[in-house]
Amino acid sequence: MDKQMMPPDVVVRRLPLYARTLAYLQQEGKKSVSSQELGARINVTAAQIRKDLSYFGQLGKQGIGYNVDELLQHINRILGLSQDWNVVLVGLGPLGQAIARYSGFGEKGIHIVGLFDVDPHKVGTEFAGLTIRHVDELPMVAREHQVRMAIVAVSAEHAQEVVELLVKAGVEAILNYAPVIVQVPTGVWVRHIDPVSLLHSMTYYLARESTLPPA
Repeated sequence: MDKQMMPPDVVVRRLPLYARTLAYLQQEGKKSVSSQELGARINVTAAQIRKDLSYFGQLGKQGIGYNVDELLQHINRILGLSQDWNVVLVGLGPLGQAIARYSGFGEKGIHIVGLFDVDPHKVGTEFAGLTIRHVDELPMVAREHQVRMAIVAVSAEHAQEVVELLVKAGVEAILNYAPVIVQVPTGVWVRHIDPVSLLHSMTYYLARESTLPPA
């Protein structure tokens, strides 16, 4: 793709939503879909759908819409979903354990190949079909399995040092569940998931409704 036509990150974030919606349409037996229908399913305008997809070439036909199978295959290729991805998970507290148990990763080409912690009571034990290793072994496992992505589920005070260890091990994409913004060098991608912050972004609306005067 031409670097001048690189899509904004917000567009990249929507691509998995498009792929998931197209997969549902495929299951429903739909052969084609208009930008209006696709947009309605994910609360995006038809114009935004067309603009987003225009970054990746001419994918639809005026008056006909998009071929569901072809568009799904195209987006899957763009997202790199035509290959499998090895991932390591750092932090085996309650959240990390829930993530490790989640079966949906494998179905989508994401394979957790290493579990890491520093707790001596956990290191060396089996969990979700893998042996929990000490974080000191992370670089070796990352090289062995060509790991480029990681999931971090440690406490806030340890998140930055774990991320730095991952970057040194060659990891280029990190999904961070720690309730803190971590700093990474250019070329490393981070997605932060903080359920408390997300809930607080909605309490604003609830609090506002409760303080509004009655109509």
